Amino acid sequence: MPIRLTGKEIAEKMLRDNGIYDVQVISVPGQLTDHYNPATKTVNLSEAVCHQSNVAAAAVAAHECGHAVQHAQSYAFLQMRSMMVPAVQVSSNMAQLLLSLGIMLMFMSGIKIVLFIGVVLFAISTLFAFITLPVEFDASSRALSWIKTSNILGYEQQDKAFTALKWAAMTYVVAALASLASLLYYASMLLGRRDD
Repeated sequence: MPIRLTGKEIAEKMLRDNGIYDVQVISVPGQLTDHYNPATKTVNLSEAVCHQSNVAAAAVAAHECGHAVQHAQSYAFLQMRSMMVPAVQVSSNMAQLLLSLGIMLMFMSGIKIVLFIGVVLFAISTLFAFITLPVEFDASSRALSWIKTSNILGYEQQDKAFTALKWAAMTYVVAALASLASLLYYASMLLGRRDD
């Protein structure tokens, strides 16, 4: 069955169906720029998602509204993630510099404190990546549940939406595992180096 609603219309319908009337759906430039901003209560959809009527646009729009529903219902992991954002912004900016400097200092003079601080800051980003996982999976689950009950997509299209959201979620899993692998690498350097 043809999809009649654009991503924006789907987002607005999902918000209304969940009793959310104080969140605005807006178009933002770029690709893969779709996100929910709890500070401004806006569902931000990339131009393609906002204005197109297809399975991918429907899935992405519903997923971002899933975050708005989480916010409205005080979903614990979203609250935790939001509280961590300022710390992550600072730590991610400084971690790479301190890790590089720390490795150099450790090998040149045996000083480990700079590397230790870098590892701690990197650990904050890694923790953030893992806290993001339940937030993203839950938003997709809410989106798919609503898509099924709202009948905006046919059965075959629902399966395609599920597949699209599943693979999108896997990118977060890969990012979290990559961050953990890097953290373990830096921690092993810190713990494995012995002073002469």
